[in-house]
Amino acid sequence: MSMLAGATLLASTLLGAVPAQSAEVPAQSAEVPAQSAGDPAQLAEVPAEFGSDWHDPITAAPPVTRPSGKSCQVTVAEAQFRDFTPYKGTYTPPDGCGDSWSKVVLRMDGKVKGRQFDRLGYLHVGGVEIFRTSTPQPSPDGIEWSVEKDVTRYSKTLRGSQDVEMLIGNVVDDTYTGIIDVKVTLTFYAGRPAAAPDRVLTLDDRSTLTTPRNSERILAEVYATGSGGGCEEYWYLTVPDDAPYSCHAAGGPYREVQIKVDGQLAGIAAPFPTVWTGGWSNPFLWYVVPGPRAFDIKPIEYDLTPFAGLLNDGRPHRVEVSVVGVPEGQSGWSTPVNVLVWQDAKSAHVTGRLTAHKVGDLANSSTYEPGSEHRVDTEGDHRLTVAGYVDTSHGRVTTTVSRSLANTSTHRWTDGETMDALDATWTDDESVTVDGGGPARTTRTRRTYTMDGTTTLGAADRLRTVLTLGDRAAVTESLGGRRIAWSRLDDAYAGDATYTVNVPRDQRHAVGTTGERYRVRGSSGCHDRSLTTVQGVLTEDRSGC
Repeated sequence: MSMLAGATLLASTLLGAVPAQSAEVPAQSAEVPAQSAGDPAQLAEVPAEFGSDWHDPITAAPPVTRPSGKSCQVTVAEAQFRDFTPYKGTYTPPDGCGDSWSKVVLRMDGKVKGRQFDRLGYLHVGGVEIFRTSTPQPSPDGIEWSVEKDVTRYSKTLRGSQDVEMLIGNVVDDTYTGIIDVKVTLTFYAGRPAAAPDRVLTLDDRSTLTTPRNSERILAEVYATGSGGGCEEYWYLTVPDDAPYSCHAAGGPYREVQIKVDGQLAGIAAPFPTVWTGGWSNPFLWYVVPGPRAFDIKPIEYDLTPFAGLLNDGRPHRVEVSVVGVPEGQSGWSTPVNVLVWQDAKSAHVTGRLTAHKVGDLANSSTYEPGSEHRVDTEGDHRLTVAGYVDTSHGRVTTTVSRSLANTSTHRWTDGETMDALDATWTDDESVTVDGGGPARTTRTRRTYTMDGTTTLGAADRLRTVLTLGDRAAVTESLGGRRIAWSRLDDAYAGDATYTVNVPRDQRHAVGTTGERYRVRGSSGCHDRSLTTVQGVLTEDRSGC
């Protein structure tokens, strides 16, 4: 569903600027720098408008750090995606680097040319989803890109031979000619084994989970994406049923990803408002610099350790994920679940109990005001605190998890949706305290996501989108009340692009400026990189702290 109705929908068909199609009904970031980071990019000649080729996709995020020493590489998948047939193969652990590694790095290299939608995809190894991604839209002359991700946490799964399944759902026909060609490798670094879960589990067909009876820490991760076409790809723009807009949801745009254990609410989270590379009705915003997380879709994490005493009884327990705000019976979200388990090697059975479970009232209000400029104001918030203990071989350990969510947004549009604007902020604050066997350790994380944009369809069918996106996080770790580690992330994207809709590709006369600044500072170091593009040409690439 396009943001703008009517003329823009036709433009989307001509340009491939429709929502990403789901792979299953679906990055660390891409790193293909024009030259060495740290030096300004050589100023290439900037054309008056977009042509048939542009710079390969690139982001300002840092590459995955790699240890020195011996490494071994394994190809996990190599395929060309033309339809919705998954690639299936077999993974075999590497020879020569042992079976415990200091780090494991996934790398996906892709290429595509012609005309194609943005697409969504996944990679499963042994049934475990280790990577979810989306693709850039190609130029007629072709593009190449790469994505890296630290997958060390899946080491236990990677120690044995496993079935592999990968899919980037695609459609190739006389109009959409882009065949997506990818290769995925894993590089294993020998050395002192990194800390990693003892088991990585998935839910069975009945959404049930049976954990080892000696589990002492349990973490769930959910790769939640609103995808597969339809309004849930633009869930942040949906409006109540009484408002005259092309995307409706009875409760408006508030979304919350919940996880339950045996029907009891165990975790809440704000979904990240990912913008795919055909988003906001304007693919020229994303040809070179994608929006935050578009190529590396990070999972939501929930600490389920307070429920370990319940889960460790040796019986299957129902684990369900749902999305608040999605109309009942409506598809549009994919929520695969991995469960990471740390075991007590000196105990056959770790017992425990849930000691606190406080669920705040879910506030969700969307108010519609009619007028020459229609308006929906939304406010939502929710709180949850859970606590529990486990009696381990090293004593009783109590885990307390508190999470607080909030969302405010103002959505404005005109009749016919020739002007469509959103200003929205989401916060997701979490505190996890582990107390036992020494001073209490507390990790506090404050996540803030922002979106502020306007799309207008003006004279001569010129469509313009001006948009900023923000992905921010502040993390503080303390031991016995004393701060021992901290980090601050600020990933900011800004774009302004205009083109003519309802015309063939060579008559779009598109122009656009996009940029990203990715800053992260903390006790472990600093990264600060800025990119700027004009008409698809990389004009600035600067780094420095």
